[in-house]
Amino acid sequence: MLYTLLALTIAIIALFIVYNAVKILWKSSWLLGWLKGMFGLALLVIAVAVGAISYDIYSYKQILSEQPVATINFETIEEQYFVAVLVDVKTGKQQRFNLHGDQWQLDARIIKWKGYFSGFGIKPAYRLDRLSGRYFDIAKETTAKRSVFAIVDTPYQVDVWTFINEHAKWFSVIDARYGSATYLPMKHGALYEISLSNTGLVARPLNDVASNAVAEWK
Repeated sequence: MLYTLLALTIAIIALFIVYNAVKILWKSSWLLGWLKGMFGLALLVIAVAVGAISYDIYSYKQILSEQPVATINFETIEEQYFVAVLVDVKTGKQQRFNLHGDQWQLDARIIKWKGYFSGFGIKPAYRLDRLSGRYFDIAKETTAKRSVFAIVDTPYQVDVWTFINEHAKWFSVIDARYGSATYLPMKHGALYEISLSNTGLVARPLNDVASNAVAEWK
């Protein structure tokens, strides 16, 4: 809810900027038309950027406690090539990815608040980030075809998390880091549940096929 309200607030600011930009462009006269026009267009560009930031923040969800965030199951296409069906538990959104390899891993972006802000009880936020496959054999891992997919597209290349992560010294109260589930085996019919806590992602087998696959790899 907190991140939704923050995104909504930024979206309102973007709409206010759009309103003023359109107002300036609509009322501009030829006396100051060029200057006003350039200023109005600049405001429109800023509004688009602010709106993109709002959308990027909206894509994050709060971590209230350890909670299931997704399920994933696999269908064999051919040897070491699978269809992975990823379902977002909160939204019900289903995505399909073709993964090469023997094992899979899901990564998430996590934002934590530190220092003064952590005292307000503000919960961390997360966004599922990417799904990848890998080969158990080291030789194949370095030579065979790899597969890595983004879970969420970043609109207009506006990426708040990456900016914070790359400029950590500028944001002493925010910690932007990756959380990754341990690599687990892909097998036809295997179903896993992915949970997320303050410490990162945890993947667990949900059916016998997945449990047996995990036991075979240990």
